[in-house]
Amino acid sequence: MSEDWAAVAKAINERVNELGWRQRELAERSHVSQAIVREVQHHTVERRRSPRTLESLSTTLGWHPKHLEAVLHGQRPPEADEPVADAGDTLWSRLDALEQRLAEITERLDGIESGISTVIDHVRPDQ
Repeated sequence: MSEDWAAVAKAINERVNELGWRQRELAERSHVSQAIVREVQHHTVERRRSPRTLESLSTTLGWHPKHLEAVLHGQRPPEADEPVADAGDTLWSRLDALEQRLAEITERLDGIESGISTVIDHVRPDQ
């Protein structure tokens, strides 16, 4: 499937002009770096972007979260009130994944702490 980054740039620029925003304002509101916003807006660097970047820009601009992804792939953008079709990419599933990852990290840290305690016990002179 081909990607049309020029169409994404055009859609963003038209919407930013409608809203009367500057590039910096879009970056701050969307929590996307100004460098990335500049690259996308001016279509200077054509590379794969995180779906979350396009989602964040879409929602900040008042569109459906999948709006810019649809524009990128030459599809009809969904209406702002349409449900998000990809249920596997919901906020709750992301939170669950983060929770699981934190549990794994905690388990590893506990193991490291135990190992350090053992080393310290062997290195300390007898009291």
